[in-house]
Amino acid sequence: MSTKQTIADKLTTAFAPSYLNVIDESDKHAGHGGWREGGETHFRVQIASSAFEGMSRVAQHRAINETLAGELANGVHALAIEVNRPE
Repeated sequence: MSTKQTIADKLTTAFAPSYLNVIDESDKHAGHGGWREGGETHFRVQIASSAFEGMSRVAQHRAINETLAGELANGVHALAIEVNRPE
């Protein structure tokens, strides 16, 4: 299973999002720190979930980072997070 799919699966299980888009942006970082051949090192997550209601932005990001701790420790160099209001 790809890292992108693993991220999507973990976020879906943890937050039941009404919207989720996981984008592999590794190609934009070729030659930069953390990049490796084959990609799957730099991701952007766009997510909307009622699970984030009442949480500060910092708390939302911490919850996502905790959910993806394994990926962040094993190959994912950068994770950009965009949390939006549920639709």
